[in-house]
Amino acid sequence: MAMESSNNMNILIQDIEDGLDTEELSEEKAIDHEDIEIRLILETVKLVHGYDFTNYAYASMKRRLEKNLDESGLEKLSEMIPLIIHDKDFFRRFLHNISVNFTEMFRDPHFFLSIRQMIIPYLKTYPFVKIWAAGISTGEEIYSLAILFREEGIYDNCIIYATDFNDNVLEIARDGIYPAADMKLNTANYQRSGGKESFAGYYHAGYDSVIFDSSLKKNIVFANHNLVTDGVFGEMNMVICRNVLIYFNKKLQDHVLELFSQSLRRNGFLCLGAKESLEFSTSAPLYSVVDKAARIFKKKRDVL
Repeated sequence: MAMESSNNMNILIQDIEDGLDTEELSEEKAIDHEDIEIRLILETVKLVHGYDFTNYAYASMKRRLEKNLDESGLEKLSEMIPLIIHDKDFFRRFLHNISVNFTEMFRDPHFFLSIRQMIIPYLKTYPFVKIWAAGISTGEEIYSLAILFREEGIYDNCIIYATDFNDNVLEIARDGIYPAADMKLNTANYQRSGGKESFAGYYHAGYDSVIFDSSLKKNIVFANHNLVTDGVFGEMNMVICRNVLIYFNKKLQDHVLELFSQSLRRNGFLCLGAKESLEFSTSAPLYSVVDKAARIFKKKRDVL
């Protein structure tokens, strides 16, 4: 049995070496053992659990795997492979560390102010509005949108699909419970985004946490969706995916942007993160710029 396992590992290593980009081998340098371990881990995750991280930006993925290694107390990256296969608790922690879960309420206030001023008036011309927010992490941005839409009078006429591939962060988003210590920053962001009410009126405080009012969730559908492997959400008026594409390589960025383009109706809005852009992507010709600084684009046609 040990011999069979060893043979399988050797075959997998050979497959990965054969599949390396020719660019990486152009200088005929020896393949770094750590690079092989990383590829083995990503292939194992893909084969066993169905999560495909193989087109994530390499440097970022390497840092997150090293974080897993430090927390696990193991010596080599490859020692995580049996745990990824057999230990559910380990894989849950592993997946949490692989995910990028940094967010805050009304992050980049200018973006939300731009939605108020430039997008909401257009959305009000529709009897019903469909929004897809992808890669929501722990959900702070979703509650920000719900508050904004309520204040602008369109929340009752819309539905927000809030998705992420990580069930652990989705559960946090569904609960809507966050540290009370974050509310000072969140309140400042809300005010700078054009907030019209008292931000404290949207949540209930208790001990060291706050819970956002359940009425904000009535038109939100939380769902697991993997941008790498899952399909489109059709006929959306707006797609929001902020600060996710920066963790993908060019090939995966183009794939995801095409997914968003297929999900958006004509004249729908695509909203990206502050360090993301459509420039040089295969989808760029489909869009016009609404607010360059806020990274908001409008789909002007369906095909190239």
